[in-house]
Amino acid sequence: MTTRERYESAREIYAKLGVDTDAAIEKCKSVPVSLHCWQGDDVTGFDHDGPLTGGIQTTGNYPGKARTPEELLADMDKAMSLMPGMKKINVHASYAIFEDGEFVDRDKLEPKHFQKWVDFAKERGMGLDFNPTFFSHDKVKDGLTLSSPDEETRRFWIEHGKACIRISSYFAEQTGIPCVMNIWTGDGYKDIPADRMGPRMRYKESIDEILSEPYDPKMVKPCVESKVFGIGVEAYTVGSAEFALSYAAMNVDKCLPLMDNGHYHPTEVVSDKIPALLTFFPEIALHVTRPIRWDSDHVVLYDDETREIAQEIVRCEGGLERTYIALDYFDASINRVSAWVTGFRSFQKALLNALCTPSALLKELQDTNQFSKKMAVMEQCKTLPIGDIWEEYCAQCGVPAEGWFSEIEKYEEDVLSKRA
Repeated sequence: MTTRERYESAREIYAKLGVDTDAAIEKCKSVPVSLHCWQGDDVTGFDHDGPLTGGIQTTGNYPGKARTPEELLADMDKAMSLMPGMKKINVHASYAIFEDGEFVDRDKLEPKHFQKWVDFAKERGMGLDFNPTFFSHDKVKDGLTLSSPDEETRRFWIEHGKACIRISSYFAEQTGIPCVMNIWTGDGYKDIPADRMGPRMRYKESIDEILSEPYDPKMVKPCVESKVFGIGVEAYTVGSAEFALSYAAMNVDKCLPLMDNGHYHPTEVVSDKIPALLTFFPEIALHVTRPIRWDSDHVVLYDDETREIAQEIVRCEGGLERTYIALDYFDASINRVSAWVTGFRSFQKALLNALCTPSALLKELQDTNQFSKKMAVMEQCKTLPIGDIWEEYCAQCGVPAEGWFSEIEKYEEDVLSKRA
């Protein structure tokens, strides 16, 4: 049986459950997922030579790491050539690209320092997302940035945030696509603090100042992201889940809540939080990763929680249009281009699977108290031939459904292995 014949057979199976797989494929093609630049060089960036600090860590030393903007962009191009679906590029402020002999600190960054990213995205018809970089810098004082009691330190980072608003506006203006700008800091304390409220009050005031910078809320989407803890800040994180969510709720006209599914306690799941937030917020944002025991940022796989996150986005009324999806992980122990491709394809597969789930039928069974039948149908869905739909989706997107890793091996042999 040919691939097309398998698809026709699978389409009939899904049709019996009320699912139009052709429509699911078309919809999946239209949902942008933001690909994070920092997987390609272990979150090193281009604006400093020091180590990665600030509550996060990359482990491994696989050969072939991107060392220059040219290498990073080439690696992203290779990765994207093997990914189906619509893409955006997610950039951290530490990836500013300076001309020879030029340098400005993060509080003085301008759109021109990201022009090569803009050109790269526009040439490929993609949008750009952005992130202020509140880590890996000598002005992180005593582990604090926007919540620091030192006014000079706080001022520096506030100005950095405001500069990033201006850069995000430029991204949106140039690409014509909304730019999600995410505010996350690793501010916190290693041991039990004597004052928990003071840092949070300063953090709130700092974000208020950043968001006072003019921007078009239809085109620039500031977010506030929480975290439960980080390396070296195990006892207390200023930007806790309650803080970030409360800030977004009290400033719904200015910013969105952003949930990273690695930034909660191990027994919490973001999939359950998505419909809760979409009940109240017009829009939300997500960083999709794979935590193991903590926020370890492993490569996204087609696992239970990834599938559930995609399911909840699709099930919620207008969820696909109201949710900004981005990936966020970094693994230096394996081929970095492969890590990008595996993670992106895994989420695309989860999204396609969600679109091919008979959600309307399952909702009707729940609403009419037919829980035995609902359970049976949900179990039936687990073995539906999604692989045949996936192959058709990849074919229509012009990328291989299988055998793509041989392209990674060739790229490693021809390009990556030659990097010192």
